Amino acid sequence: MSEDSIVTIYQCQGIFEAEVVKSKLEANGIPALLKYETAGLVIGITVDGLGRVEVQVPAELAEEALDVLADTGDAEEAAAAE
Repeated sequence: MSEDSIVTIYQCQGIFEAEVVKSKLEANGIPALLKYETAGLVIGITVDGLGRVEVQVPAELAEEALDVLADTGDAEEAAAAE
């Protein structure tokens, strides 16, 4: 995936929730990347955006990814990322 062709479809505070979402997408055949600040992960701080994690997918699979999240009950945070 090149940086030009990826979009953020989900964001949350903390790596664990993002890993679950990424796994759901990959289980449905959608490749996903996590974008986050390393300091938040190393220090474990999740305040003021430092612990924010974005789940990114190829732009051409964004609609399908959002459908997967809607089917699994993760649509609220996905809508916030749009």
